[in-house]
Amino acid sequence: MYEDLKFAASDGICAALSPVTPELFSTICPRLTDGLFVTVELLALSVPIGFVLAVLLVLARLSGNIVLSWPVNAFVYVFRGTPLLVQMWVFYFGIGSLGAENLGVLWPFFREAWWVGLLVLILNTSAYVCEILRGGLANVDRGQMEAALSIGMGWMRAMRRIMLPQALKIAWPAYGNEVILLMKGSALMSTITVLDLMGQSRTVFSRNFDLMTYFYAALYYLLLAGLITLLFTWFEKRMAQGAHS
Repeated sequence: MYEDLKFAASDGICAALSPVTPELFSTICPRLTDGLFVTVELLALSVPIGFVLAVLLVLARLSGNIVLSWPVNAFVYVFRGTPLLVQMWVFYFGIGSLGAENLGVLWPFFREAWWVGLLVLILNTSAYVCEILRGGLANVDRGQMEAALSIGMGWMRAMRRIMLPQALKIAWPAYGNEVILLMKGSALMSTITVLDLMGQSRTVFSRNFDLMTYFYAALYYLLLAGLITLLFTWFEKRMAQGAHS
């Protein structure tokens, strides 16, 4: 049902644009728009899940418990220190090459490129957002935490109600940049056979060898980046209004 609606929306968009667009774009529009929807789906899932994971990671990192903080530090270091492409290939071609016999119940997951790519995007963005939030927390006056603890508020509750909201406001512009970088990085999904926007563009180009195909793909990415920027700017203004109300 969802797939039918998605294809119907793609056909409708392309039909509406057809009278005012070049012939090449009208021909490839359904494929590129289908790929755009896949890219949006990946972002719609990886961004919120990655953010929640990043919050848990930064809490563990700052907890003072060495059993929690050291693994988190290693995780952040690895995923920030290696290229996203390498991570994609290690998970899909590396772990996936172990096959059904070695992976057992995990095999149905690792044989699906879409799910593997989504997992890598989530882990990658959570590492970056963890560091962004850590930087935001470092810029919040520590006296507020000390005051909260002095009146009997627990560390976790103080982080949740006092420190993290302020850190998020400070880190919001950097977080918006990270989401745009994640959107651009998602193009690497095409290297593990996922037909996202870049995957569809590569497929179309392999048939027509027209470089304008990538030009139109770039326009789609610019449109998506613009929408993300507008969304984050709107939220930033709302947070600023809430702070002054």
